[in-house]
Amino acid sequence: MSLYSRIDAAVCRAISIGRGGIAPAQLSAALDYATTPGGARIRPTILMSVAMACGDDKPALSDAAAAALELIHCASLVHDDLPCFDDADMRRGKPSVHRAFSQPLAVLTGDSLIVLAFEVLAREARHDPMRCAELVLTLARQTGMPNGICAGQGWESEAQIDLSAYHQSKTGALFIAATQMGAVAAGQEAEPWFELGARIGEAFQVADDLRDTLYDAETLGKPVGQDDLHGRPNAVAALGVDGAIRRLKDILGGAIASIPSCPGEAQLAEMVRKQAERLTPVAPARSAR
Repeated sequence: MSLYSRIDAAVCRAISIGRGGIAPAQLSAALDYATTPGGARIRPTILMSVAMACGDDKPALSDAAAAALELIHCASLVHDDLPCFDDADMRRGKPSVHRAFSQPLAVLTGDSLIVLAFEVLAREARHDPMRCAELVLTLARQTGMPNGICAGQGWESEAQIDLSAYHQSKTGALFIAATQMGAVAAGQEAEPWFELGARIGEAFQVADDLRDTLYDAETLGKPVGQDDLHGRPNAVAALGVDGAIRRLKDILGGAIASIPSCPGEAQLAEMVRKQAERLTPVAPARSAR
């Protein structure tokens, strides 16, 4: 089974829990709609890659961690698209959840996915209670306040933004969760993996700023120009296209250098390189603004 297939199967198993029993039909359908198709699954891919590099001695725990992380990410997308935030009509090439199902159901979908993520982890406590508790704590820290993705969204309501804190919370938090949860799932300490996650998250933010500038909505499968529209910080606005690309390459080089010593260090470095190639814009589909 490929890594992507393993992650997809874990997410599908998780969603089946949320759709079990006698459930509201529309909300049940919305859970599946919000998580499939799954896009690149980049965060759980990083998590699983770290777990495998560290031995992956309890695969069921790694699977649960990967699924939980992806559910949190999907929940954040559902909420981000709501009219009170980005008011986005499209996500992953199809209507956003609030357009397909209604705003109330979109709020409930995001909420349900967040709760389900922690249920998925709790169900695996029998495999290793201590590791599971650390996974729950790590995911909670990178989801909520004061430094998780909720904080990232909250910074956008402040008159003055701490740019470093904003980027680490808005984008970096779930990448930090990915590297740390992968290590914890395989029995390693979380803290040495913080820097790798933070650097990958920063790289992803810069790459996202570049795509938002260089590509069109059809190519991305979501609206473009959102940073300009909402007055958010943007690497391209600050550095220019060439400068942002140089910054991206510098960050990714630092990410590879920050990988902690582990049995699968070389393979993990190759995974980061491949993600770098995927992130870096090659052929712009439209002129830079």
